[in-house]
Amino acid sequence: MPLLLEPFASDFMLRALIGGSLCAAICAVVGTWVVIRGMAFLGEAMAHGMLPGVALATLAGVPVILGATASAVLMSLGVSALARRGRLSHDTSIGLFFVGMLAAGVIIISHSRSFATDATAILFGDVLAIEGSGVLLLAVALVATVLVAAAFHRSFVGLAFDRRVAEVMGLRPRLGQILLVALVTLAVVASYQAVGALLVIGLLLAPAVAASSWTVRIPVIMALAAGVGVLSVTLGLLASWHLGTAAGASIALAAIACAAASGLLRGVIRRSPSISLPSPGDRLPAPSSQKAVRAHA
Repeated sequence: MPLLLEPFASDFMLRALIGGSLCAAICAVVGTWVVIRGMAFLGEAMAHGMLPGVALATLAGVPVILGATASAVLMSLGVSALARRGRLSHDTSIGLFFVGMLAAGVIIISHSRSFATDATAILFGDVLAIEGSGVLLLAVALVATVLVAAAFHRSFVGLAFDRRVAEVMGLRPRLGQILLVALVTLAVVASYQAVGALLVIGLLLAPAVAASSWTVRIPVIMALAAGVGVLSVTLGLLASWHLGTAAGASIALAAIACAAASGLLRGVIRRSPSISLPSPGDRLPAPSSQKAVRAHA
């Protein structure tokens, strides 16, 4: 027990734990929809797409979250415009902007005298440097995420099943798609300082994947994913403290390990005839019926 409590006696470690846990909760809510909708590539592109804004903010000496937000919004608007007006598929549009924004960010960073330090902080984060104002900002982001996810839950469910049926039922799938992309952007930007641009996708996906092995109810998946995320943050920070490893990378690896352990445990339990668990086919198979949409909405 002392090994678990000793690191968090330090103020900076306690702030890292609270801030990281808030990030995990945000990513749990958004990551559940990312996994259900198969939007992992968009999340990864957003994480890399904010790099130019972060780099410019770092060089200009302004809060990096402003640059990250501006760059991520530009990325989402550009992808939407290119996919809507051009002949390219959505994935192709994301890929083009992803590479372009990443290259622009690296070019901007290369002009900094502290290139190595800036690049490390941007790509891998620095959860141990979270301050009180950062914790407050994450708390506000979490409240906003939960409110939007609750208010537009039916729209998100309609998108997950059948967009045309959702339109007929008045679930506003177009607005739901815009807000879902906005939530992905918010989660990526909010989690940037904790785990960085390269590792944020692990915290966004792994806890939701781990939780989805045990239930098909979306609110329950979100709650379980939040618990897995907080556990990952705790384990990652403890590993960083005792082993001297990078905190952000340790958190991301702990999240992946939790997802792997969840999958293995589920496989073992499924072999028990006395226990019934949801099968992969139960996970939102996207039937085109109003009854199915109403059941999950």
